[in-house]
Amino acid sequence: MPDIIQLLPDNLANQIAAGEVIQRPASAVKELLENAIDAGATEIKLIVTDAGKALVQVIDNGKGMSMTDARMAFERHATSKIRAIEDLFHIRTMGFRGEALASIAAVAQVEMKTRQEHEQLGTYLEIENSKVTKQEPCAAPTGTSISMKNLFFNVPARRNFLKSNAAEMRHIVDEFIRVAMAFPKIIFSLTANGQQVYYLESGSLKQRILQLLGNQYNTKLVHVAEQTDYMNIQGFVGKPDTARKTRGEQYFFVNNRFIRSAYLNHAVNSAFEGLIAKDSFPTYVLFIELDPTQLDINVHPTKQEIKFEDEKIVYAFVQAAVKHALAQFSVAPSLDFSLNADIQQLDAVSKPFTETQQTQASSSDLYQTFTQKNQAHKIAPSSNKGLGHWSSMLDQFKQPEEQWQQSSTEDLLYGKPKKQSIALKQDAPLLQLHNTYIIASAMNGFLLVHQQLAHERVLYERYGAAHQQKMPTQKTLFPVTLDLSTPDAVLLEDLLPEVNSLGYQLEYFGKDSFIIHGTPADILAGNEKHSIELLLEQYKHFSSDVKFSKREQLIRCMARQQAIKAGQSLSQQEMLQLIEDLLQCQTPNITPSGSPTYLEYKEDYLDNMFRK
Repeated sequence: MPDIIQLLPDNLANQIAAGEVIQRPASAVKELLENAIDAGATEIKLIVTDAGKALVQVIDNGKGMSMTDARMAFERHATSKIRAIEDLFHIRTMGFRGEALASIAAVAQVEMKTRQEHEQLGTYLEIENSKVTKQEPCAAPTGTSISMKNLFFNVPARRNFLKSNAAEMRHIVDEFIRVAMAFPKIIFSLTANGQQVYYLESGSLKQRILQLLGNQYNTKLVHVAEQTDYMNIQGFVGKPDTARKTRGEQYFFVNNRFIRSAYLNHAVNSAFEGLIAKDSFPTYVLFIELDPTQLDINVHPTKQEIKFEDEKIVYAFVQAAVKHALAQFSVAPSLDFSLNADIQQLDAVSKPFTETQQTQASSSDLYQTFTQKNQAHKIAPSSNKGLGHWSSMLDQFKQPEEQWQQSSTEDLLYGKPKKQSIALKQDAPLLQLHNTYIIASAMNGFLLVHQQLAHERVLYERYGAAHQQKMPTQKTLFPVTLDLSTPDAVLLEDLLPEVNSLGYQLEYFGKDSFIIHGTPADILAGNEKHSIELLLEQYKHFSSDVKFSKREQLIRCMARQQAIKAGQSLSQQEMLQLIEDLLQCQTPNITPSGSPTYLEYKEDYLDNMFRK
């Protein structure tokens, strides 16, 4: 039998290794920016074209490389950071494996210009498919410029898996923010398709946070700073009113390296317990400084997952530091003593208490019992005169048997529905329980309907039909300007056609701004900005789920956003309309995400429960 095990060619081995490090243009952005930081740059420029698919270029004013180093930098496992195994446990630089440039050169066409300060000429390199095709001296400023062109040109299957330009650009912006956030003293800029997206001047950490996340956080950040012999932590957390329904502005850095850690996220969330809703997530930018020997950053190719020597100590320290900061700055939940608008419209609040009404009230047995001394325990003699309204309410439930018959004229609500074989009792009143559930009498039992989930199903099918006819739009009296953070602006610009087809009228105004000319008809006036911001937050929550199209995700988000909420009081007519709409749905019994909209209790099941 001939030998069958062979060594892979270098270019093929490099392409396989590149799959771990370079997954998309944003991966190359991260690696190139980190190399520029390690080179001691004070200004770093990122230039991308076609969302990085055509070009990713990083220009820095760092120390540059010699001709030999420039050539060696593209070899696998070539690094200036590691000399011995012990060095792996004392890493304070961003890059160290020596895989980034070799991986990029394996799947893209690369050009590099670099010059050291004391050299008169620099070095120019062209590399394609891991092979150097050109090397010559050149004129160049001090520092390094690396251009990665036509990513995955030699691996078309990988290129086909890339997302839309807007989606890939969002990943690039995310990586840019994570690197720029950690080094506020360095000047960063990002230019996409010839348009400057960011120019970040050198400054303090708070200034860098405001540059990246928006000036709306200017008065909403609480400083965190704790130092011990074991570790230090510093940064900012947002006040409770900045909490969001999805994980948005949450950044953890260990020794200036951005990391993902559900464990530490939980530590911060627990520090906010009682200050924000359970389904909300706080905003934070926190930096942990720890002896490198106490952690392992070499557990994942992207270096965004690390392992602590003692996770419990780090968890407790993070939790205590955030709690201390919140207490120190007297951040506590505020009590809202303003009356709900619905309550303010009630007669008891809006109309005066006349003298006649005062006389009638003071002469009642109830008034006498609570105003006279030693009468609080007194039980008045039995009388039916004050119970008339109770007996009349009970009479509503004592309907004659014939009213259980189905009505042929109301085949959707009362009678045999088209979509669901549930017959509700004709003219029976609907009851609302805990301002969340609706109890509806049925022919052979009753339904327990969750009002929010039921309305979510109704709206989902209504919005889903909007592709056949445009959803009605309510024009704003005056155009409203919406200013967003750059990542959210990039996202909304990509979603604009779908958003406008669902009843919004938005127009891109340039530089992260949009003009709102109209909203769906059921958006309250004055709530236009919040509705779009909430829509984007919910969309980002769905965006990782690849099985949904952009339109499907938006429809689900809008249905959840606009559904009446649990805890909202409904009138008989509103409850009736909701159940009527629900039973007309194609799939009335579950929400788009699979939760039940109602539970049906049959009469025989109830009898069995009571052993009848």
